[in-house]
Amino acid sequence: MLKQERQQTIIDIVNEEHKVIASDLSRRLSVSEDTIRRDLKELDSQGVIKRVHSGALRKGPPVQDFSTRQEIYNETKSNLANKALQYIEDDMVLLIDGGTTNLQLVHQLPLSLKGTVITNSPPIAMALSNHNDIEVIMIGGTLFKQSMVNLGIDTYEALNSMRADLYIMGIYNIDPEIGISIPRSSEALIKRKMASISTEVLSMVTNDKLDTVSNHIVCPTDHLTYLITENVHPEIKRLYEKQGIDIIDHA
Repeated sequence: MLKQERQQTIIDIVNEEHKVIASDLSRRLSVSEDTIRRDLKELDSQGVIKRVHSGALRKGPPVQDFSTRQEIYNETKSNLANKALQYIEDDMVLLIDGGTTNLQLVHQLPLSLKGTVITNSPPIAMALSNHNDIEVIMIGGTLFKQSMVNLGIDTYEALNSMRADLYIMGIYNIDPEIGISIPRSSEALIKRKMASISTEVLSMVTNDKLDTVSNHIVCPTDHLTYLITENVHPEIKRLYEKQGIDIIDHA
């Protein structure tokens, strides 16, 4: 098998199986582990896979600005948000960070809902303006325009005096072994803090984010209480459930 054919085979395997182990690829493709590692390094540099210590994961969705992300997967995001409604009750203190799926959830909250929402996302705060019985606490900081969230030391320090019943965490990348990760360290820091001050953590994740990894770890996956996603392979579902996570598949 030529190098180009071998590397395309590796890409196909990663996309189908979500992750690969270098030693397993070596056996399957009848080449040395050193050859496989060189292939994985080249493919990572090309941006088509994400190399990790023992092998590789499939590449997560591209980092895009908030307005662009609002235009994609709208039906799926709406379905995920609908599933999340069952975990929200009157008089809860909700902590909701940025993300277009989180915004979909806020749009679906009943106007009669009573409670408190803490957020560092201006679009989410604005979306709650017609909910007369929800107190909205907007956390300040420096606006990171790409994600439309406030970040920085002011945001972090404000969280020190808060507690939430349920944190609804927007997720960029998630893998059951590596954890929840994100491209930017500043967002990772705030998300990690938000998880630490919350009794439970819920995330809604489109399928393209499962078994992907980025450069900055937020927290281990087992920090999640509920994971709502779509079309989960039974083996992947088992890995999350093994960590004590209640995984809900809307499909």
